[in-house]
Amino acid sequence: MVRLAITGLLLVLAACNGRDPQAIVFAVASAPTVLDPRLASDAASERVNALLFDRLVVLDDRGEPVAQMGRWQQLGPRHYRVELVPERRAFADGRQPDAHDVVATYQSVLDPALASPHRGGLAHIESIVAVDPSTVDFSLSRDDPLFPLRLTIGILPAAQARQTDAVETPRGSGAFAFQRRSGNGRLELRRRSDGQRLVIEQVADPTMRTLKLLRGEADLVQNDLPPEMVAYLADRPAVELTTRPGTTFAYLGFNMADPILARRQVRAAVAHAIDRDAIIRHLFGGRAEKAESVLRPGHWAGVGDMQPFGFDPETSRRLLAEAGFGPANPLNLVYKTSTDPLRLRIAHVFQQQLADVGIRLEIASYDWGTFFGDIKAGRFQLYSLAWVGVNSPDILRYAFHSASRPPAGANRGRYHSVVVDRLVEEAEKLQAAQAAVLLREAQRQVHDDLVYVPLWYEANVAVSGDVSGFAPGFDGNYLALQRVMKRDGH
Repeated sequence: MVRLAITGLLLVLAACNGRDPQAIVFAVASAPTVLDPRLASDAASERVNALLFDRLVVLDDRGEPVAQMGRWQQLGPRHYRVELVPERRAFADGRQPDAHDVVATYQSVLDPALASPHRGGLAHIESIVAVDPSTVDFSLSRDDPLFPLRLTIGILPAAQARQTDAVETPRGSGAFAFQRRSGNGRLELRRRSDGQRLVIEQVADPTMRTLKLLRGEADLVQNDLPPEMVAYLADRPAVELTTRPGTTFAYLGFNMADPILARRQVRAAVAHAIDRDAIIRHLFGGRAEKAESVLRPGHWAGVGDMQPFGFDPETSRRLLAEAGFGPANPLNLVYKTSTDPLRLRIAHVFQQQLADVGIRLEIASYDWGTFFGDIKAGRFQLYSLAWVGVNSPDILRYAFHSASRPPAGANRGRYHSVVVDRLVEEAEKLQAAQAAVLLREAQRQVHDDLVYVPLWYEANVAVSGDVSGFAPGFDGNYLALQRVMKRDGH
């Protein structure tokens, strides 16, 4: 059926290919919403900003800090010095980033007027001083042995960093330079090393992304493909399919301020009603792994022995009855999601699985902007999202600390735990080995409190056509675009 449908649509699109043959076209499910690393909070924006803006520090696949623009040294418990590396890339205007750009970028993140979601994790910066053109000193209000992990904000030119609203025309020092952006989700970049044009084009429907790839109207597609489409593409000799285990953590989130969902019994009933194994097998074709926490077990602060909330309909029904719900008083909940076809399919599976234990789930789907705006504003009961590219333990403060409610962070469920707040704050004062012990305790507490129903880590699946050299990053990043080449040599 999939083959017949795609074949028919290919015929319809046969005369529609008017693309520039020299450009590399990357078809994505969601276009970036903001091209400003100080304000980015969605996965698409984070990934594209990493192409446009270099950072002082990047994190490897275990979450360890690695120097990019700057090397750091700790001069005291509350004093860090960053030396910019001589080989750092210039900004798009040809000027090499200097200490004043670093100072302006980090000061802007700390400015309440900007309302950066990253401000909370950096609020303990007391002062930032340019010692000389290539040296910056950070003074902190408290001890923070893990401070280098927080130096991952893309660096803007000082003039742009002083703006108190989002940058519209980014001028970073990343591997790609911004060219233009259109209102239909199309973004054009230029690779600075060789001038190669890159077009990032939003194509929300996965079938249409596949068709564009097969017709030569797109060169790359990554993730957000249903399993039958992946299986179909795996058999096509004209394309190359690459799969890599991922760190993308999918979860079902609760509004803890909702009077019904504030009750742990109800949240546990929902958790035990979901059959993750069936969803991974049938909707992901096995290309996902069950997850229990936002950090993978292999991360330096990860937890590998968490007791899962297993699929147990009888326990779910018992918990509902204890909470006062049953056939005479059914539990009605509203679940918000995007219009992405795969996410809608997952929503309908949730709906059926919850119905089996007596929970009526209403699905409300919206375009991405409306959906994400509602989630940040707390206008939901249940929703599902995924943390993409997470490899810093800072995520525990950002997502679960009571001071991180939007816009100060991403505690979207309005969770409050004195225990988690204390563990996160104490961990931030310790060296990595000691901090890991507390961070694991914090994750166990979040898990036990059922802030999320942890779902799975989604594998990264990349499909390429008339290009070579692309493979998805461990966290689904787009950094391989720095090396990808057209097969004809361009």
